[in-house]
Amino acid sequence: MARIVVRNALFLGRRKVSTLTIPWATYTEPEIAHVGLHEKDARSHGIPHRVFMQKLDDVDRAILDSEDEGFVKILTPPKSDAILGATIVSAHASEMISEITVAMVAGVGLGAISNTIHPYPTQAEAIKKIGDAYLRSRLTPLVQTMLKKWLAWTG
Repeated sequence: MARIVVRNALFLGRRKVSTLTIPWATYTEPEIAHVGLHEKDARSHGIPHRVFMQKLDDVDRAILDSEDEGFVKILTPPKSDAILGATIVSAHASEMISEITVAMVAGVGLGAISNTIHPYPTQAEAIKKIGDAYLRSRLTPLVQTMLKKWLAWTG
């Protein structure tokens, strides 16, 4: 925030800081990190949203490191991949929240995160898995049926 204040003061800028894009972390075991809108706030303000959650006990690197306690939770609008907010509880939550913060600031959604190659295995794979879950959620029953038939026919 100080950078924006200095730029605005020295160069007559007009940039503003949105409180929704300021991440925070609590350095406990496991760590807790958050950016954007909390699920309870979305509910209490009547903001429609969907929740995508990935537990770390299904992320290979977390299992290998015996750090599989925790989750990544991302909120989106009902019919969009835009990120409204995210909460991460994991051994490396303070490091993982940055990817989501950058996505929010840049206006990049879960589809782009899914289409981004992530190193494997990393605990940040949990974020990519949420992007993949978002893409799967877009498949209608008709498309799923057609895809199954196509794969059976070509396989």
